[in-house]
Amino acid sequence: MANNTRARRKVRISRALGIALTPKAEKYMERRPYGPGQHGRARKKQDSDYAVRLREKQRLRAQYGIREAQMTRVFEEARRTAGLTGENLVELLEMRLDALVLRAGFARTIAQARQLVVHRHITVDGKRVDRPSFRVSEGQVIAVHERSEKFEPFQLAAAGAHRDVLPTVPSYLDVKLESLQATLVRRPKRSEVPVTCEENLVVEYYAR
Repeated sequence: MANNTRARRKVRISRALGIALTPKAEKYMERRPYGPGQHGRARKKQDSDYAVRLREKQRLRAQYGIREAQMTRVFEEARRTAGLTGENLVELLEMRLDALVLRAGFARTIAQARQLVVHRHITVDGKRVDRPSFRVSEGQVIAVHERSEKFEPFQLAAAGAHRDVLPTVPSYLDVKLESLQATLVRRPKRSEVPVTCEENLVVEYYAR
């Protein structure tokens, strides 16, 4: 029952933000490509500039499944880093452990990826890590712990069961799916990160 409630909530949030956050939400939105509620089909008035920036920030935050406080901290780091703040923001978010577990194909959704990390199924350079926000560095190896490999979800992942709902593995990851291992070979580039976001609007939101 709880899983169904969470699934319905994700579908509703996806429709409100105009972006599918789960495979189930994507199928639902294909059938109902409009917002939730009785007025979802109605033509909406034009949003204010603030509303547009707010929604873009929410879209990015929802794709990584993080809290506002976490998003704010990463934004401040991105602003202090050399380069374009918006691109830095997405690249730093993409180096989170849970995000890379998802990109590698070990999980089907970002929520599942986070759960795998929290339950200590994932290692980095051979050591268990239970913080989804852990920042993976270039050259580090992400893997499923040897004691967890026998579990059905990981057997399915190793067989490529999630590839039908996930983007192509980005080139900043070297993935050996059959052995449930992935290496972050270099820092992601914004143009390669498979998230839908106009990051300049997110920067404008925080700079207001």
